[in-house]
Amino acid sequence: MSLFFSIPLIKDIISGSAVRRMTGASDMENKEGKASGSRPSPIGEPENSGSIEVDNSSTVLLKIATLYAERLMNDICLVVNGVEYPAHRLILCASSDVFQVMLMSPQWTESQESRVTLQETPQCATIFSEFLRYFYTGQIRINYGTVLPILSLADKYNVRDLISLCINYMQSHILAAATHGTLVSWLQYTTNCGHHAVAQSCQNFIKWNFELVSKTADFGNFEPDVLVSLLHQSSLVIRDEMTLYECLESWLNHQANRLKTELLPSDLEITVEQIVVAVMSCVRFPMMSPRQLAKLLLSPLTKKYKEFFVERMAIGMSFHSGQQERVDEVIRTEEDGGLLFEPRLYTIDTCSSLLTIENFRSLPSYHTRTLVFSSHSYLAECAGDRTCEWVVDIYPKGVWFKKFCLIVWQGNVEVPEYVMRSVRLSLTCREPPPNGESDMRVKIGVLFYGLQDSVEHIARVTEVIHRFSKDDRVLNLDHLLPFEELNPQQATAGNVISPFLVGPNKDMLKLHIVISPAN
Repeated sequence: MSLFFSIPLIKDIISGSAVRRMTGASDMENKEGKASGSRPSPIGEPENSGSIEVDNSSTVLLKIATLYAERLMNDICLVVNGVEYPAHRLILCASSDVFQVMLMSPQWTESQESRVTLQETPQCATIFSEFLRYFYTGQIRINYGTVLPILSLADKYNVRDLISLCINYMQSHILAAATHGTLVSWLQYTTNCGHHAVAQSCQNFIKWNFELVSKTADFGNFEPDVLVSLLHQSSLVIRDEMTLYECLESWLNHQANRLKTELLPSDLEITVEQIVVAVMSCVRFPMMSPRQLAKLLLSPLTKKYKEFFVERMAIGMSFHSGQQERVDEVIRTEEDGGLLFEPRLYTIDTCSSLLTIENFRSLPSYHTRTLVFSSHSYLAECAGDRTCEWVVDIYPKGVWFKKFCLIVWQGNVEVPEYVMRSVRLSLTCREPPPNGESDMRVKIGVLFYGLQDSVEHIARVTEVIHRFSKDDRVLNLDHLLPFEELNPQQATAGNVISPFLVGPNKDMLKLHIVISPAN
């Protein structure tokens, strides 16, 4: 998808570009214009002179654009990758702080030259003409493939308005970038250049849809340090830790093939081994079952780096066999060692359940849907296979507290009804720990799905840690989704479809409830 932006930049650059003309407007029109915020009449001009201000800036912009299109009166030539771009110092300096310093400061040799060579990457050189044309016209075509080099040029030359356009485009096209294999590149660039909001949006999409992103060509472009940073997060959504291992194994194969063309054979093996250790140290082997750990012994990657992997798998087996001293030692001696024993948001059946609500738009207000499911009470296999039963009540249409009478020692107190416009999830623990046992600490994740460009994905995640006990069995989570966004007003319901509704008719609410023991 491409967007064509048109911004009247030159109107901000050149003052007085609007053409003022005198007409025979009535006093009423003049008063209305004054009330709506138009400029007051010039000093000395009668209030009732009938003057108005006419905006003819488009004509002026066309004249400016013609200077670039027809290469008229240019006083400087920019050379990029051997291609010449005649330009005008005034336009360059007015549009870019960097060009202003470069071309107007005597300390810069470029200020005295009529021909300036710029060093750009091949991707930026390809779209430099469009970038320069934007200075004259305020128009540029952006899509998921060109937005990054355009943003790179805008950052380099500090073109603030173009930076904002690119960032806004990226924020609203995260899914398109993921499906077309550019999202990882977006994440790494915006992280390095300090565009924190869009970087966070990219990171959230990747960690909530890791398996989807891992199947794209761009997944192999992950820099090791960026990937390691992502793998340290417990909010990463994945079927299970074994699935994550397989995704990383594919990434490592891509790195090995890439490095073969860049390094000598003597350096290749050392570099690949360093990457394997750095990345695979983030895999939480204790979160794999003993059967999965045994299966890893057959992996070609495990066989090749046997010493490293046997040590990591031994940590997992120590956890499952109840060797608490070994677990404590790992937590104490390894950097972020405690994360190895902390579950991620696993969507496997043993610790999650899927809930779908069909025909959502036709449901009445305050509709409730209930789900009952079980999850493992312990992570370590030595603790047994005890499960805990949960009751989930979802209120996607708001909550109605009916009027009731409260009986207290002073007498009866009538409590009026109350309506809460909130998307609520109520979680009840049916089997809390009996008296004498410690509270049951669990990690809860609520994953809502969305649909965009016919691609279903996880669009919103809420994650909490909570302790359940005999006296505290119920947890209420409110405002899980924007209520108005999920339930548009009746006047607009026919025209607005919530991004959180999926299915062929975009009429199904789909969510995953994940519950894991939190050690």
